[in-house]
Amino acid sequence: FIDDVVNGNISISNPVDFEAVRSIGERRTRLIENNLIAASSFTFSTTNKTDVYDYNFYNLKIKLESAGNILSLLSNTVKQTFSDYGNKTLLGVEYSQYIKGDFEYIKHWDLGRKKSYAIRTFVGLAVPYGNSNSIPFLKSYFSGGSNDNRGWQPYSLGPGSSGGINDFNEANFKLAFNAEYRFPLFGQLLGAFFADAGNIWNVFDNVENKSFTFNGISSIKDIAIGSGIGFRYDFSFFVFRLDFGYKTYNPAKIQSERWFKDVNFGKTVLNFGINYPF
Repeated sequence: FIDDVVNGNISISNPVDFEAVRSIGERRTRLIENNLIAASSFTFSTTNKTDVYDYNFYNLKIKLESAGNILSLLSNTVKQTFSDYGNKTLLGVEYSQYIKGDFEYIKHWDLGRKKSYAIRTFVGLAVPYGNSNSIPFLKSYFSGGSNDNRGWQPYSLGPGSSGGINDFNEANFKLAFNAEYRFPLFGQLLGAFFADAGNIWNVFDNVENKSFTFNGISSIKDIAIGSGIGFRYDFSFFVFRLDFGYKTYNPAKIQSERWFKDVNFGKTVLNFGINYPF
């Protein structure tokens, strides 16, 4: 049905319905596409944490990854074959070429009496080149979920101001900022107030929809903000976490309705997790 609609064999008069069907077709292709990935990576990480009882510390992690260079050399030594999209293949499968970099910084402050404050900053960018015009789905970024922006379900935020129109929304550029104030309640039950900010965008790839793409400083208005309250139970060997998230600032809505329109119990996003998110 999808192929018949896209190819014009079945006519749909409503352009909105046609775009919806076309989007489903593109998403299906994206999810089931074959990619040959040969990647190498380098990770640098450091911390000043002295032991498991040190609650005043930082973690820094930087990861660089590159894929496709060796496969590109191999493809030049054999008879070249091409996919339907004009990209080179090996063993009948397109090989991916990209460079990817992740930066993550986490800082915890011990406030005493089992109280603490924690922040996290994450920046990730993956750039396709050579034989690729997009990043493989497996290597792309998503936003939302119990360890990210807890006002949205996983894969439901972004890209940009698009409003999560696909079933699995992903892109090749990500910003994330998280903060938590953690405090004891009674016994092993702990509480937290949190705020999460961030989004994903497309940049340096084949996506042209302006609501999906990062356009410099003007795209800062697309950073979504989620906030809420969490409860955690410390079993000593792990922490069970329950966070109630709300869409505090939703960039998918019109300008006048972005702030606090979804902050009510009927639109709570329930997040379950094991151990702390950062």
